[in-house]
Amino acid sequence: MRRRRRVVLLVLLVFALLIPVPLGAYALSLRIQYGGESSARTRNHDAFWLGHAWVDGRKSAADVTALTKRLQGTGIRDLYVHTGPLEHDGTLALDKVSPRARWFTTAMRAAAPDVRVQAWLGDVVQPGKNPGMDLEDAAVRKQVVASAKTVLAQGFQGIHYDFEPVRSGSRGFLAVLDETRALGAPLSVAAHQIDPLWQLHRIPIDKWWSQDYFRQVAERVNQIAVMSYDTAMPLESLYGGYVAKQTKLALEVTPPGTDLLMGLPAYWESNPSHWGHAETVAAAVRGARLGLGGSTRQNFGLALYVDFTLTDEHWAAYRDGWS
Repeated sequence: MRRRRRVVLLVLLVFALLIPVPLGAYALSLRIQYGGESSARTRNHDAFWLGHAWVDGRKSAADVTALTKRLQGTGIRDLYVHTGPLEHDGTLALDKVSPRARWFTTAMRAAAPDVRVQAWLGDVVQPGKNPGMDLEDAAVRKQVVASAKTVLAQGFQGIHYDFEPVRSGSRGFLAVLDETRALGAPLSVAAHQIDPLWQLHRIPIDKWWSQDYFRQVAERVNQIAVMSYDTAMPLESLYGGYVAKQTKLALEVTPPGTDLLMGLPAYWESNPSHWGHAETVAAAVRGARLGLGGSTRQNFGLALYVDFTLTDEHWAAYRDGWS
């Protein structure tokens, strides 16, 4: 009994000593990533996620004017406008869900012809969410592509997919990207984060992609926007270092012809997956700039998420730190 107790105590001691060491080393590495300076500024490939109010009748011509004025002097050239959500079978009742879609695309084309308006479509997906969309089902993918074609007929200039959570290695997700590209319109995606360490994509919570799977997705789209938030980082410096690392990892595998964008958390939450005091727009902007470093890549940008929670402080952090 005493020997067994000694073994248990030894195991606990080893656990207590070994687990904090790699975590501490990882935290230190992130803090180092957040050090230094960068002169990087917007390359005019930025984007802005917009909520459903723009296509369901809640916004007016005055709102379009105000939005256009806000975009002036920034690098924002793409708007991802929430036009879904898609049903689990891939269908979209556009007249019911987004009755003012045509009005908005027409108004924005007149007010800001240099800004591209993309339809933001998505759903929760299996196996991470059940019920959810099954992208492995060819019939479901066919309906998704048909829905994309329907919104393009409303004047949208591209399709932006946000399917969550997509499991690293999903063949169905790659297939729906291939099938949508056949429509001939610009295609962009909201992408999961890349494994920061320890093969995290193998953990069945579907939060991270392997770097190779990120590459496979990026090869199939015109733009890939990393959802670089909800990281559980408890300090602003660690979060900024995390964004810097994600930026470097994504730069390594994003093809030269694909726009790479890093997401900015323009919203407030305080919970174990997103500490509002740590995950700030300012930290994300600085982290992305540090990750970009001296790269001359021009098709790189930042993407603000999302307009209906964005504050003047968020906007100032983006403009002052990047634009």
